[in-house]
Amino acid sequence: MGGGRRTAVRIIIVFVFVSALVFLVLAVRHWRPRWSVIQGAVVRRDSDPRKEYPIAAVQVTAHYENSVLSTQSDASGYFRLTFPGTVLPGQEVKLAFLHPNYDPLEVQVTIRFRSELRQLVIAEMSPIDTATGVDLSHAPTVISNVRVRYTVNSENEENIGSAAKTFVVTNRGNIPCRHQAECSPDGFWKAASGAIQMDAGAGNEFRDARASCIAGPCPFTRIDTRGFMNGGRMISASALDWSSTATFQLQAEVFRTSIVSNVRELYPVVFGRGLNFTIPSNAEGVTLEAELGRVEMVFPLGPDLDLSWAKCAERESARAENSAAFQCELNPGFQF
Repeated sequence: MGGGRRTAVRIIIVFVFVSALVFLVLAVRHWRPRWSVIQGAVVRRDSDPRKEYPIAAVQVTAHYENSVLSTQSDASGYFRLTFPGTVLPGQEVKLAFLHPNYDPLEVQVTIRFRSELRQLVIAEMSPIDTATGVDLSHAPTVISNVRVRYTVNSENEENIGSAAKTFVVTNRGNIPCRHQAECSPDGFWKAASGAIQMDAGAGNEFRDARASCIAGPCPFTRIDTRGFMNGGRMISASALDWSSTATFQLQAEVFRTSIVSNVRELYPVVFGRGLNFTIPSNAEGVTLEAELGRVEMVFPLGPDLDLSWAKCAERESARAENSAAFQCELNPGFQF
């Protein structure tokens, strides 16, 4: 009996050991630790934090042992690199940042063991000195009084009037129904019904529709509201009368919906040689108005976002889905 118990215990121990081993193998096989991901942002190096603009389209390359990963920063400067295998804690990963308008940058990143200690990499790139090769014998052209104009389309609902129609339901009172025709709600008296329909016209719709009995034995009538209670271009009303002839009226307000273009204007924020502004995502016809050497000029912001005096970039992202942020930097030979 004792030997049987020992055998059962051994079987249980072996089963637990095998189960734990299988679990560990599966866990290791599917385990991808969070510290195998490196993410960060690329910004312009400047002593003034307000001028550390995000840099888009930076080529980011990670070197680790024999692995090389590459990506580009997005419009907000964000980048993310995910290693296909496990990068052990304490290992060094070299990140290289390249952009034609900035000096190359290399950053060494040490992989941490605990995911909460994983650092966010902020790469500060120094702009290439654009003053080299610029003719300094001429004073720079001054850009002043910069304004941003754009159009936002919106729906406008206008009450253009009201409409009313009457209809008559002809009937004789105190005629027993005998289930031979329409009857009163209690089934005693012969009844008659009538209806009317109204059309608001193309592009219009009825709202606040109402119907009422305006003449005759109104206490002995009933109006069906289902045809007009929700409004719309076409509405109708019907009525049941189980006494003598009664008159009814259907009335409603008429609304027209149209698209209205509203022109808006804002003043951008200027820091150093940079200009920043934000507009709604549904803005159209974005232009910049400015005094160029004291001459008022208009500069449409086309799809390439290039101006004669500045290079602009859009920083739209999912984090700001209802707006679009623009950043412009002066070209050589110009100043605010």
